[in-house]
Amino acid sequence: MWRICLFLFLSISISAWTQDAHPILALGSPAPDFELSGVDGKTHKISDYAASPILVVVFTCNHCPIAQMYEERIGRLAADYKDRGVAVVAIQPNDPKAIRIDELDSSDISDSLAEMKIRVEYKHLQYPYLYDGDTQAVTRAYGPQATPHAFIFDQERRLRYEGRLDNSYRIELVKTQDARNAIDAILAHQEVAVKHTGVFGCSTKWQEKASSRIEGLRKIEAQPVQLEMATAADLKTLRANPSKQMLLVSFWATWCGSCIAEFTDLEDTYRMYSVRDLGLVTVSTNMPDETKSVMKLLEKMHATSRNLLFASDDTASLQAAFDPKWESAVPYTVLLAPGGKVLYQKQGSVDILELRRKILAYLDSDYIGFNKYWSDE
Repeated sequence: MWRICLFLFLSISISAWTQDAHPILALGSPAPDFELSGVDGKTHKISDYAASPILVVVFTCNHCPIAQMYEERIGRLAADYKDRGVAVVAIQPNDPKAIRIDELDSSDISDSLAEMKIRVEYKHLQYPYLYDGDTQAVTRAYGPQATPHAFIFDQERRLRYEGRLDNSYRIELVKTQDARNAIDAILAHQEVAVKHTGVFGCSTKWQEKASSRIEGLRKIEAQPVQLEMATAADLKTLRANPSKQMLLVSFWATWCGSCIAEFTDLEDTYRMYSVRDLGLVTVSTNMPDETKSVMKLLEKMHATSRNLLFASDDTASLQAAFDPKWESAVPYTVLLAPGGKVLYQKQGSVDILELRRKILAYLDSDYIGFNKYWSDE
């Protein structure tokens, strides 16, 4: 619950600042023009939707858990009103260079155009999804405070409503369909009863925040890199995972090219989710007298995780101490729940998106819907 309370406090504080620095488009204003790249590889212009009696522009993104809860609802809105001529367009407003890695604690990816394409394929999104992260010129013209933030324009392309889509990101608690009510009123040539509502979600990541991301990376690079020797007893304890957090264990070696290739992705994954009680332990299967080369690579990778090295030349016994069935090579990756239940394991290179989605499906959260979003079930 503390994460939601902190999130709400920060959202309100940041929103107050962004409204001053980046004001919301005033009601009655004409729709600002846009010409943006979409996930479909095409350039979308506002004029492409000229024939539609209503244009709905929703600023949303990949990384925000609140925005994720609205992906399906945006798609349903577009489908339900398509035959009535309503056009629904989603725009990703965030500058990916302004997003700190720990702000990706609820996502498998960030907010670049390439990553938007990954999300669309994963979730089978059908509505236009456009990218404004490079210049944010369109975003500045509209002034979305958080994701998602909807702007609804009539046939003359005058702003008739802006704010939330509905009253709760928890679908079971939705009582007022604010965006739909506005659309219905405009289609009926009536006045929109509620023209503005506050928005709740992740604040827009403006380019001005890029320095915060750089500072965050500097802090990571300044953290010490440590290496411990691991005995058979240590590895048995590691496998049992007596800790109270989910544990990602990665076995690797300096002579393993595929291990090195995925090392950065695993460290990034740890930095993304460590605030949510994910631990990472890397275990080098090198010989004890190869400590120097192991440490050199760990420092190059800024491996701020817990790092172990086999304490014996008898690698087969150490492998068996962790997993008696592990008789293959490295890399070998295992995701353990508290108490040692295996949630994911892979001998060979991991699919990093598959792994991250598995982690997100099991991480403790304040709302089960966040977990179900990532579940294969």
